Amino acid sequence: MGKYKLLALDMDGTLLNDDHEISLETTKWIHKAMREGIHVCLSTGRAASSALPYGQELGLDTPMVTVNGGEVWKSPRELWRRYLLDQELIRQMKAIADEADSWFWAYTTEGLFNTERWPDSLDGFEWLKFGYNTEIEEVRHDILIKLQNLGGLEITNSSPTNIEINPQGISKESGIKEVCGLLGITMDEVVAVGDSLNDLAVIQAVGLGVAMGNAQETVKEAADLVVASNNEDGIVEVIRDHILV
Repeated sequence: MGKYKLLALDMDGTLLNDDHEISLETTKWIHKAMREGIHVCLSTGRAASSALPYGQELGLDTPMVTVNGGEVWKSPRELWRRYLLDQELIRQMKAIADEADSWFWAYTTEGLFNTERWPDSLDGFEWLKFGYNTEIEEVRHDILIKLQNLGGLEITNSSPTNIEINPQGISKESGIKEVCGLLGITMDEVVAVGDSLNDLAVIQAVGLGVAMGNAQETVKEAADLVVASNNEDGIVEVIRDHILV
């Protein structure tokens, strides 16, 4: 067996094709890896509730990293750690969205809020992640500058048109480090695969960092390896050629 023990998979644009499905071929190779004792961990910007069905579909009973590291799960239904955004930061980030006239959304432990549905009071909610989405590059850039000026934030994206915010120091990298602690392995024994800026830190921190063929350029440049796209079973390539060897 090779030197890798954990395969950390981003979901959208990586594990899932553009129809938000896991192909049969990818499923087959993930199961092969699991039979060989490889831990397979979902590592996603999604909330646990929308990641879980895919984990169940694959039969995963391993730890899981959700909302970009905002939550680390010991097993699919057992929460290990949760890292919250300060309420005052949420207030300020919403004000930035209003000023920029940008679509915005936020994950709480109770579910999703957005531009069209926002609570009257921020009290009583635990805030995990905030995000903006705009096609207009200047608006996105303007928002980014204001966020950087706020400080205390981890700023990434999960597509070229969005911006995602977690508490400073909280990322998929910090999440996978915790998973390694739970499994008793090192970051050198991890293969991490992704396509967006929220995958960048973990791709740079692990033994083998892999960018999908459809990944953003910055991610491809930082990766050790670029494989086929999410619609062409890039994950199969990772498992077949680099893990089960």
